Amino acid sequence: MSVHAWLDDRIGLADFLSFLRKKEVPDHSHAVWYFLGGMTLFFFMMQVLTGLLLIVYYQPGSDASYGSVQRITSQIEFGWLIRSVHSWSANLMLLSAFFHMFSVFFMKAYRAPRELTWWSGMGLLGLGMGFGFSGYLLPWDQLAYFATKIGLDVMEKSPLIGKELATMLRGGADVGVITLQRFYALHAAVLPVLFMPLLLLHLWLVQKHGNAAPPSVTEKKSVPFFPTFLYKDLMVWFLCLNLLALLASLWPWDLGPQADKLASAPDGIHPEWYFMSQFQLLKLIPGKVGPVDGELLGMGLFGAGGVLWALVPLWDRGSRGRLVNLVGLGAVIVLIVLTIWGYAGVAGKG
Repeated sequence: MSVHAWLDDRIGLADFLSFLRKKEVPDHSHAVWYFLGGMTLFFFMMQVLTGLLLIVYYQPGSDASYGSVQRITSQIEFGWLIRSVHSWSANLMLLSAFFHMFSVFFMKAYRAPRELTWWSGMGLLGLGMGFGFSGYLLPWDQLAYFATKIGLDVMEKSPLIGKELATMLRGGADVGVITLQRFYALHAAVLPVLFMPLLLLHLWLVQKHGNAAPPSVTEKKSVPFFPTFLYKDLMVWFLCLNLLALLASLWPWDLGPQADKLASAPDGIHPEWYFMSQFQLLKLIPGKVGPVDGELLGMGLFGAGGVLWALVPLWDRGSRGRLVNLVGLGAVIVLIVLTIWGYAGVAGKG
């Protein structure tokens, strides 16, 4: 019996290949945006692979954490490269996820019957940002310590459960060893357990409903997923791998001095780029706006904007296309302007 026949008898390989041959992908001038989902998945797979390798040597616990990362970077063969790939792929995963989200938004791919696909994708983006925030502290260097401290202080000002969530993550009055251990548990155990089922649901929904063509496309053309689109997708993955290798090799991820609670915060301390817009908005709002705390107002505005964005399948009824596009364009402009403004302010202090 051949290998093909053996697999077909046990897992229905012929049915699976038949499904792949029947699946089609819309072909139009905006089809290039369909590759963003696969790019995000590729960078996540690199996160998993390099994360498993780093876990072998990483030891949570202040001195142990910093020492283990230092050992990975300077003593373990190719350890510096694995850590750099892990860090760069985290940022590229979130960057491609943001581009993917905006492309889905402007192509109206959240409309029925794809509402659950949109909401599961939003959940994955939120969990991805949680991965970034929790992983940032793990090297336990000076920059990571103070950036996390600021992040938790901002979280504490968030409406509803912000204070309780920040207290739970901190594990005490200040960022310390308990915080580090909780962030490690969150990064390596809790978030993966939440992320993987949601990712599988998202991928299944994409397969079930297929890729949506934007409303502006009137001529319905398509290409087979297997092998035409899959071949192109794999070529994009290959380009992503080359980009990742280039960034990790030429700009290896740095490790600063060990965290010292008694030291002053480094000049120009700031959160990662995907939190910079919130950070800059809070800097622009006065400490008090009438009777309302400025930071609470700022986080409330961002939270309300996020809820409005997530619920777009409910308030976009098809006749508001121009309004929806204006909302999306406004969101993109605000995020970009606040992020650039935030980095300009940081550069001015550095």
